[in-house]
Amino acid sequence: MKKRLLKPLLLMMMIAIFSLNVTGAAFAKSGGSKNPPKNGIDIATAVSMIVKGLDLNLNTIDFIKMPVASDHYTKVKDNAPYAKDFIYAYYNGVQLPKDINPSATISKEYFAELLYQAMSHKGDFVWIETFQKVADGNQIKKEYMNSIQKLMLAKIVTLDSKQKFYPKNSISRDEAANMISKTVKFINNYKPVPTPAPIEVTLTTGKETDAVTKVTLSATVPTGGYGLEITSIQFTKDQALIKYKLVKPAPDSMNAQVITEIKAVTYIPSTFKPVLQANK
Repeated sequence: MKKRLLKPLLLMMMIAIFSLNVTGAAFAKSGGSKNPPKNGIDIATAVSMIVKGLDLNLNTIDFIKMPVASDHYTKVKDNAPYAKDFIYAYYNGVQLPKDINPSATISKEYFAELLYQAMSHKGDFVWIETFQKVADGNQIKKEYMNSIQKLMLAKIVTLDSKQKFYPKNSISRDEAANMISKTVKFINNYKPVPTPAPIEVTLTTGKETDAVTKVTLSATVPTGGYGLEITSIQFTKDQALIKYKLVKPAPDSMNAQVITEIKAVTYIPSTFKPVLQANK
């Protein structure tokens, strides 16, 4: 009986050992660092995962001389296993400091920033202008908040039950792989948002005094953050040519997705007829 049980047990042990060897080999082929930190992953591994996961390449670029890592980074050796991934990252919108330390452990917020940069290079995505509260948002670097907000909108980044992100924590390989997988899915399933209709500016008048007319310009806009400015008034014959400018929200601003009416007011002599004239 013991001999009969022994053979299956040995077979299972051999399968387990073989599986471990295969897993180790797969990790080695994935790029990144040979000696990753015990807690989380280092920047080299993060860059390699993002480059391979999002298929960043140089297929559309013709070089007279192929670049090497030392052309752009002082601490990335040209013969490092991840050197090419840093080159691919550089030419695909991932902005890494020249003195980046590839062996440093990467934080969740910095990984999110690099992932968003790479993702943005893969397509021209349109985002809803909204802001989600993060309980520990005061710990997030200001320059990373926009990227994290966009990744939350795309359901790539999620908060815990306490609405916390833990930006300074290191990120594990599994967490990083999960975010990359969600990013690839988002890119593949993305449908461009239809171009919104032009915003129409209208003019109304009211009697201020017998000699003065109040002129109000107004427009209905899809989100907060817009502005309406009267830039000049030119009087010609019996007309007052009122030039205006529609100010769009700043590219990185977060505004409520609420239909809003904006206005601008000016005054002209009542002997003139107001005429709208948009700035060109």
